[in-house]
Amino acid sequence: MHIARVTAGCSCDSLADATEMMSVTDALVRALAQVAPITETESVPLATALGRTTAGAVRATEAMPFFDNSAMDGFALRCADLDGRCCLPVAGTIAAGDAPCDLPAGAAMRIFTGAPLPLGADAVVMVEACVDKTTKVHIERAPAVGDNIRRAGSDQAVGQKLLDANTRIAAHHIGLLSANGIDAVEVIRKPRLAVFSTGDELQSGPRAPGQIPDSNRPMLLALAREAGADVTDLGILPDDAAATAEALHGIGDRYDLILSSGAVSMGGKDHIREALIAAGGTVHGWRVALKPGKPVMFGTLGAAAFTGLPGNPFAVHVGFHLFVLPQLARLLGARIAPFAPVPAIAGFAWSRKPGRAEVFPVRLAAYDEAGLPVLERLGQSVSATLLPLAGADGLAIVPADCREISPGTPLFWRPFCPAGDVT
Repeated sequence: MHIARVTAGCSCDSLADATEMMSVTDALVRALAQVAPITETESVPLATALGRTTAGAVRATEAMPFFDNSAMDGFALRCADLDGRCCLPVAGTIAAGDAPCDLPAGAAMRIFTGAPLPLGADAVVMVEACVDKTTKVHIERAPAVGDNIRRAGSDQAVGQKLLDANTRIAAHHIGLLSANGIDAVEVIRKPRLAVFSTGDELQSGPRAPGQIPDSNRPMLLALAREAGADVTDLGILPDDAAATAEALHGIGDRYDLILSSGAVSMGGKDHIREALIAAGGTVHGWRVALKPGKPVMFGTLGAAAFTGLPGNPFAVHVGFHLFVLPQLARLLGARIAPFAPVPAIAGFAWSRKPGRAEVFPVRLAAYDEAGLPVLERLGQSVSATLLPLAGADGLAIVPADCREISPGTPLFWRPFCPAGDVT
């Protein structure tokens, strides 16, 4: 297999170099252009539907509540039977799960929350407004027709939309569908995603002198599974363009998206671009005005999108959140969520070199008087370590033209926990 060396100019952060790079926005557009929504669907049991994405709108097959029932513990009666009386005989007890029964004329029935309303009853008097004398009940406050009754269909009608199409099913969705008697749901096939690392220095087991553990691949596998993908581990490929091209040859039709880490920059061992081309793929974009993560590459290999991430672990993490998560969302037909949608303010001072947007780990230190999160910057913009990320509550981003940040400067961030709570 012939390998043609891909060459480029200087990789320094000069102004000329910056003009050759895609902006983060343009890079996202390029990343999304490589993928299309998956059309295959499957029906899965509700018990295994957590994290899956609905293929279409899910609608109620029955009205809810299924039958008239009591909203309170108390006594079911006909209001007309009181007619100036305050005491009624108790004809029996009906509990949740009992079959509906007839209410005898002139009587009340003891009833518990959720129990089917006796036929003929038109109100429930809550237990706090009664004196239960076992065989009879004294009504201290006369009810109005309809009091404390949940009417059949009052929550939702038949055909009520329960979930929109392209909804990622969460635990509360499982509860809603279960309550409606739905035990299976049509979902989009999981995106098929393959992950491999590159580098002779990487090792998953015992290491020889000069070798290091492979952290990128386990992290990407975990991130992709967490995002709902069906993930294949392609292992570690050597720093050899021909061997990489051979490993890539013919696999493009097995996956929707292939992820690599490392070997996408401009060094003598950075062979991913030439290997992809030699395997029949195409490079559609390379290098982003981003720190960390400048040498991100977007391409295709057969039917698969190919996203090449840098080798440094924090840059890999950033690239996954900025570009791969949106690609997975597009595959599932879901909304493309902004990377950093939450406003905040800086609780630190920082001078930086402009030219590239920068993502960095932050800790939520406090809230200001207006309720905005106050963020503390972690680490020193070193892309080779994940240690600052381990103590972070999320990621923040500053635009490419930003030079100075002072306490109180507006920021946008991506909390790892949606609530962004201080812990």
